[in-house]
Amino acid sequence: MIRTTRRRLLVTLPLASRVLAAAPGSALPAARQQDIEKFIASEMSRYNVPGISAALAVGGELVSSNGFGFADVENNVPAKGLTVYRTASIAKVMTAVAVMQLAEAGKIDLDAPVQRYVPAFPVKPWPVTVRHLLCHQSGIRHYRNQQEIDSTRHFTDIPATLKAFANDGLIGEPGTLVRYSTYAYVLLGAVIEAASSMRYMQYLRDKIFAPAGMERTRQDHHYSLVPNRAHGYSLSAGGQLQNSALADTSNKVSGGGLLSTAEDLVRFALAFRRGALLRQAYVDMMLLPARLKDGRKTNFGLGWKLTSVDGRKAIWHDGGQQGVSTMLLMLPHEGIVVSLMCNLERVPLPDTAARIAHMLEDVHPQHDTSRVRQ
Repeated sequence: MIRTTRRRLLVTLPLASRVLAAAPGSALPAARQQDIEKFIASEMSRYNVPGISAALAVGGELVSSNGFGFADVENNVPAKGLTVYRTASIAKVMTAVAVMQLAEAGKIDLDAPVQRYVPAFPVKPWPVTVRHLLCHQSGIRHYRNQQEIDSTRHFTDIPATLKAFANDGLIGEPGTLVRYSTYAYVLLGAVIEAASSMRYMQYLRDKIFAPAGMERTRQDHHYSLVPNRAHGYSLSAGGQLQNSALADTSNKVSGGGLLSTAEDLVRFALAFRRGALLRQAYVDMMLLPARLKDGRKTNFGLGWKLTSVDGRKAIWHDGGQQGVSTMLLMLPHEGIVVSLMCNLERVPLPDTAARIAHMLEDVHPQHDTSRVRQ
């Protein structure tokens, strides 16, 4: 199982918000679909989740996309398979794939100092490479305080967002430590723009969203009207459901500033798996455990987090942000994908996704493994 340190959430919601509102159309066997829905219902009750969307793939094919509970509690709007949520940090995997596409095209050298692409980024005591940024070994810090997390300032371009951390010292020598950093991925957004001569979002639309069929994925623009967008919630100190704090994610677009659906996230994972976004050699490179200078393996590849489910290789990334908790898990050899997006903060979705993946392992015994190696 995937370990998480997030605390259990306790709150009493209106009974109606725990009623399942699943959309029809699953290709799973009816009994297995019912088992999964019952499990999701129990997890919603356990963590008092207002609404959740779940999309599943087996054998490399999307087999289920459903919504449960409410996308908007105040207005009794049911969650659907196509409800739109913030991706939070799952955006980092898309950024990593974009970097690898440019590496494949010969436009990025993973082991070059980042200043080759972003010369305005100050030189540090040690070289910071693109590879260091991808696997969280750069030494660039994460958020310093709650004010940075809850930023409501609106930015219109990535270079302006670098000022928040560019002049800060490194936590340590790159390659000697693992320190998760959203700001490292903000810097990667600038690398993508420089290497591709395209704006970050335009690059993702053309090179990732379109090939993967991700029709509802877009930037989390604070002022835009977005059809089917979920309303976000958190818990008060007393455990009562409340509206989430305001936040404008334009300060970290490439590290956590996208909107998507559970279904689109499955499409992204499947496109990655079948080689629609990268050649197999670059897929394999992303899934190798990154090593520190002393040779120790880490639990990060390039963009993806690495783990196992029931002894099977698994790759994943989760996200937590104002108004959402998200999770994308794939067993690449089996073609199993679990995508979960809910509108409550601090919900421990990694273990929930692993349990669902376990329930899918025997659905289709004949798997398409033509594009993925053990």
